[in-house]
Amino acid sequence: MRIVTLEEHWTDPAIAAAGAPTVAELVPANAELFAPGNPYTERLQLLRDLGDERIADMDRNGITTQVLSCLNMFLPADVAPALTRTANDTAARAVREHPGRFAAFATLPTAVPEVAGDELRRCVGELGFVGTMILGRTDGEFLDEARFDPILRAADALNVPIYLHPAPPPSAVGEADYGRGLSPVVSSSFRLAAWGWHQETAVHFLHLVLAGVLDRYPGLQFILGHWGEFIPFYLDRLDEAMPRHLTKLDRTFREYFRDNVFITPSGMFNQAQLRYCVDTVGVDRIIDAVDFPMLGNEGAVAFLADSYLSEGDRAKIAHGNADKLLGLSA
Repeated sequence: MRIVTLEEHWTDPAIAAAGAPTVAELVPANAELFAPGNPYTERLQLLRDLGDERIADMDRNGITTQVLSCLNMFLPADVAPALTRTANDTAARAVREHPGRFAAFATLPTAVPEVAGDELRRCVGELGFVGTMILGRTDGEFLDEARFDPILRAADALNVPIYLHPAPPPSAVGEADYGRGLSPVVSSSFRLAAWGWHQETAVHFLHLVLAGVLDRYPGLQFILGHWGEFIPFYLDRLDEAMPRHLTKLDRTFREYFRDNVFITPSGMFNQAQLRYCVDTVGVDRIIDAVDFPMLGNEGAVAFLADSYLSEGDRAKIAHGNADKLLGLSA
């Protein structure tokens, strides 16, 4: 069975260097957290590989296609357009050189939204990219701010999804919620992968809904990793606490999630979470993802093979839903 995975990262050294000062400010012990031997560090050398070594790992573990996404957080406006264009050209070259093995999400200069909209159009129209991945807030702001409408408008017009990926919360949130009384390295983990940036992403998406983005763009599709960043487990509560007569929205939270969101496991290959999310959001809205190379490809095939799902439903999560959403083919 073909296996297509969606949250598979790579890094451009120039983009990483440009965003590093803000990351260090928001996550004080970031360097210590990602020292060898800590979680998510075993394969970090593969972040820079878009060729033979990455594909060999895919082959060993039954992965047919990775949708590549460049790690891009807090890129300053003065350098963002040039750096993202170069990075997208690099990803496009990897896709061309390895037919069928890679597809790509555009990395965007979100601090310059008009340019970001143009770059998304270039990436989809000229380079054949299948959407974009956006990591967290830009300048402390969510995507529902009016300045970011060129990005939303372009994604909607192109009919490509936005993968809303976690990033560290702002300093005030990080210190108030995750910093006090904890060692720097525990605080850093707490505000990142252990908890904080999942909550941050959930709030980001809910903010988009409450601000009416999906009423303005009812066909716009988002992808949320880590089993929907908590939200599927709170849909009943959200609709109970914020009914339509209060929100003044066109639909309920459950309806927005059903119609406008795909979710991925991001390597959290847990059968109980799979069962709950199939029951809650439906098998047609789930797509496989590893979160490579922070996590390994080893579990992607077994996760589906060992599941209670029918062969047809396994195929949907393995590749069928991705094929339909992203326009992929065997």
